[in-house]
Amino acid sequence: MQTSDCPDQTTSAVADTTLSADARIKELEQALARAQSLYEQAPCGYLSIDADLRVVNINQTLMGWLGFSKVDLSGQPQVLSFVDPEWHPAIRTRMAELSEQGESTALELTIRRRDGSPLHALFSSTPVWDESGNFLYCNTMVQDIGARRAVERQLAAHDGFLQTITDRIPARLAYYDKDLICRFSNSAHANRYGKLASEMVGSHLCDVVRPELLPEIMPRVAGALNGEWQTFDAEREASDGARAHYQIHYIPDFQNGVVEGIFIELHDITDRKRTEDFVLEANRDLEERVRERSAELFQSEQRYRLMVDAIQDYCIYFVDADGIVSDWTESAQRLHGHRRSQMLGKPYTQLLAAGNGGEDEVDAAQVMRLAQAHGQWETRGWRLRDDGSRFWAHTVLTALRNEAGELQGLSAITRDMTAAKSLEDVMNDLNRELEKRVAERTQQLVAANKDLDVFSHMVSHDLRAPLRHIASFVSLLIEHMGETTDKLAMQYLSSIAKSSKRMSHMIEGLLEYARLGRVAVEAQPVPLAPLLESVMAHLKQENPERSIEWVIEEDLPVVRGDAMLLAQAWSNLLGNSVKYTRPREQARIEVGWKVNPVGGRTFYVRDNGVGFDLAKAHNLFVMFQRQHHSMDFEGTGTGLALAQRIIERHNGRIWAETSLDEGCTFFFTLPFEGLEPELDFPRSAMAELSL
Repeated sequence: MQTSDCPDQTTSAVADTTLSADARIKELEQALARAQSLYEQAPCGYLSIDADLRVVNINQTLMGWLGFSKVDLSGQPQVLSFVDPEWHPAIRTRMAELSEQGESTALELTIRRRDGSPLHALFSSTPVWDESGNFLYCNTMVQDIGARRAVERQLAAHDGFLQTITDRIPARLAYYDKDLICRFSNSAHANRYGKLASEMVGSHLCDVVRPELLPEIMPRVAGALNGEWQTFDAEREASDGARAHYQIHYIPDFQNGVVEGIFIELHDITDRKRTEDFVLEANRDLEERVRERSAELFQSEQRYRLMVDAIQDYCIYFVDADGIVSDWTESAQRLHGHRRSQMLGKPYTQLLAAGNGGEDEVDAAQVMRLAQAHGQWETRGWRLRDDGSRFWAHTVLTALRNEAGELQGLSAITRDMTAAKSLEDVMNDLNRELEKRVAERTQQLVAANKDLDVFSHMVSHDLRAPLRHIASFVSLLIEHMGETTDKLAMQYLSSIAKSSKRMSHMIEGLLEYARLGRVAVEAQPVPLAPLLESVMAHLKQENPERSIEWVIEEDLPVVRGDAMLLAQAWSNLLGNSVKYTRPREQARIEVGWKVNPVGGRTFYVRDNGVGFDLAKAHNLFVMFQRQHHSMDFEGTGTGLALAQRIIERHNGRIWAETSLDEGCTFFFTLPFEGLEPELDFPRSAMAELSL
């Protein structure tokens, strides 16, 4: 029984062992497949390189990064074929270190993808040896550090940008870690110690701060490292040796609730300190002035109250925006008779008399609105006293506002104008009577002027007939006497002839003067340039032997007036200049114009003639009045009078400026085209010669 059972048990055990081995092999194959899959699909690249730098093995991840396939790498190419040439020496050195020393540091390098684009990678290698200790190959883990390199570049650019910004800040900035090692400094902080910002990094705080300052600042540094913000002012020596004031901040750097360092800020407050000292001194001076001014204002207020209470013919009181009396002074009580207790809180309309005829504004509410709207308003009318009597008052209501423009109330200043009112009524009666008399007198003067005009016209005409007889008989008498030897008789006859001729000219001038007062002015545009050319041509023809320099402005304007009358006025003025420049070897006559600032145009005729004494020429424009004797210069004395009447008929004015033997200038004005009021000219510096 025992013998028959053994073979079966052995067979069964062998079968179980076989099954177990197959299962183990299968498990190992599955584990190997998983390991191969993990190797091929690892998140990083794996690369095996032998001693000759040939690629022994490469995982699918790295081939995907490089863009290669198994076929491309089937011939075991050298790893140098897809590494930038600049990294070839580094790879050879690294392989030598691995084969000789068994270890090497990680290597950052740039490899090229199949399309030529760069791939920044980190090679971390471990050697593999055979049983005899010979170097077979190295297994290299390849990590893509492109993103890290980009971040590093961004951080470097950010640090450079931060350094640039902080270097432009005048404040001194630095950062020290908890071991008081400088990790950052701007240029202003480094310059204080005569260093560059890069040279400050890595230095200890005690190595840069002067020893005598350490006892002062180290307790504050310790407080900042304990998490307490430190702010204080201190005086420090600047780099140029000058003393400067700084505001210093030690700011704890909390990271995850732990202080890892301190920020140091130093702000130069020297100018602010000086300003504060100046302001402090100014405030002290201002306070002193305020005290003095307050005392002055108190005294002024006392004087004001005394003055307000002492005035007799005036009074002042105050009302609110609704016209309710808010303050009643002694002067108001004296003028109106009402006591303070009677008026406080009462409307000021109680002071107005009923039936206030003649007052400017009967409606008291309207007066209040106008005073508030315009700031001040005046009103006149009858006011009541406490005893019922009335007085005529002039009241000025003034709105009182604060600096914000808010209405605080109104002041009412009232003056007793009863006597002035009575005088005004008398004056109004007198004025009405005077106006009546003036109107009557004006009518009389108009009639008298008309009669005088008719009389002068008749007289001038009646005088011409006897003059013609005198001239005719003198001429006949001269012919009758023939070649007489009586020279005295001939002289008398010649004088009679000249006098009759002069009187005839004077009568003609008088007729012309009267005619100019009646003739209608036909206003039309008159260009002055051709008009003056015609007048000058006539004067040159009358004085062919004279040497006269005519200076006429080229841009003479067009005026509005009567062409014939204006030509006569210009002829009289220019003829006057021609006559009185006769003693000059080289005569000069100028004509010009300018725009008058008060309206119209001002023209002038200037000559270098003999002139005259302006102080004795008040009758310059009076008919038949002359400034020179007829034996020296011919004429009847009518030219300037006629010119004045023509200018006045054109709503203009005429005057002269002259000195004896220094020439003469006549000015006259003409308005612009269109109707203009008569111009009111001030007296000239010399004199205004007009009636």
